[in-house]
Amino acid sequence: MTTKSSEKHLTKKELNSAFWRSFLITACFSMDRMQAPGFDYAMIPVLKKLYGDDKDELCKALTRHAEAYNNTYACTPFVVGIASAMEEEAANNQDFDTSSINNIKVALMGPLSGIGDTFFWGTFRVLAAGVGIAFAQKGSVLGPLLFLLIYNIPNILVRVFGMKYGYKLGAKSIDTLISGGLMAQATKAATVLGLVVIGGMISSMVYFSLSWVLQFGDVTLNVQTDLLDAICPKLLPLLLTFGCYRALQKKVNPAIIMVLILALGVILKALCII
Repeated sequence: MTTKSSEKHLTKKELNSAFWRSFLITACFSMDRMQAPGFDYAMIPVLKKLYGDDKDELCKALTRHAEAYNNTYACTPFVVGIASAMEEEAANNQDFDTSSINNIKVALMGPLSGIGDTFFWGTFRVLAAGVGIAFAQKGSVLGPLLFLLIYNIPNILVRVFGMKYGYKLGAKSIDTLISGGLMAQATKAATVLGLVVIGGMISSMVYFSLSWVLQFGDVTLNVQTDLLDAICPKLLPLLLTFGCYRALQKKVNPAIIMVLILALGVILKALCII
């Protein structure tokens, strides 16, 4: 155990440097260790501050963080913050079990990836694309701008506060999140929101309607508006989307699905069905 006067403490300089470096987490992606090189790169300022006067300990610390790591980009600063707090404790406590640092990282990868992918890939990206495309279709420059803002604002906020509270809470943050059920609740909420957004996009962006008009004496029946829309508005776009989703689940090549949709559209148009 080190004395109070010889304790090593991280400053905002090292933490800020680690935060900005975390943006390059996939700049050097390894097929066997995935984001580990990027994570190691982000930790260098922290490790140099704590172990700069002991080359052997510095090498051991760098080796620790070279273990396999993979996570949603926006969640990485949170893990970097926790790892930094644990490395600070390890540098000041000779009895600290350094293997727990990597164990914590591994334990966080699954839950954080589940939440991060659901929010950022399945919700914010889809929502941003939906809003951006809606404006872009009208020729508005707001299309790409809104896409970037809607996706990146929550992304940056999660990174900033993740780094801050990850370091502040240290390893205890994991117990706080898991024991309180916050991870499960956040995942469920993000899933529901993502499904709502996707449902809205199907309704507004998938165009598939029939032009059939049936004549029964003096009665005219429009198959689309009088029959299908009466049963369920936008029923055909929904069925088409479900069909594509089912095909993707069956591992059908997306290129084949697009060709089939194109062929179906040409055939139905030639038969004056759509």
